[in-house]
Amino acid sequence: MNLDLILVLVILMNLRVLASGRLGAAIRIVALQGVLVGLVPLLAPGHAPGWRAASLAAGSAVLKGGVFPWLLFRALREAEIDREMQPFVGYVASSLAGVAALAVSFFLGTRLPAPAVETAELLVPTALFSILTGLFLLVARRRAVTQVLGFIILENGVFVFGTGVMPGTSLLVEVGVLLDLFVAVFIMGIMLFHIRREFDHLDADRLSTLRDV
Repeated sequence: MNLDLILVLVILMNLRVLASGRLGAAIRIVALQGVLVGLVPLLAPGHAPGWRAASLAAGSAVLKGGVFPWLLFRALREAEIDREMQPFVGYVASSLAGVAALAVSFFLGTRLPAPAVETAELLVPTALFSILTGLFLLVARRRAVTQVLGFIILENGVFVFGTGVMPGTSLLVEVGVLLDLFVAVFIMGIMLFHIRREFDHLDADRLSTLRDV
């Protein structure tokens, strides 16, 4: 598969998540995105195919395409929800914000100092757009599940930038990033179960109204 095609698909998936309130569909999209992002080390210029790139691709596919979706779908079943209701920012406004963020990402991506290695033209804008999309979902959605998805998308952007722009990065650092993400999402999954069990909902904003009895 061509790297440019993967990056275009990542951009479209980000826009799709911003425009949709169906949590199950969003989880599947982010899972597929994680698998595609894992292919970046195999296809990015400056990377020699080998066990290092293959291990990164396999780790990303297993964690983001398998483990994380399983945890999130389990949370949805426990909470008996399937949609993001009444987000802080509506879906039309979210889509417009996504288009604006994409424009900003391309503007910045074409003006940042060029790295010492050859990179795909879409790589830096795609990474920046994923980071901005993840940050937006973290602050513009009520459901804790969607906020976890935002965190994963944000990390996808960091992963794309780190593995695509800086091929000399140590394997230990790259695997450490994946391990940190796994621990973070695992802890978030535990928190989702406890929130659901104690408060019978997964609306993160309602937790700010808690008071001591």
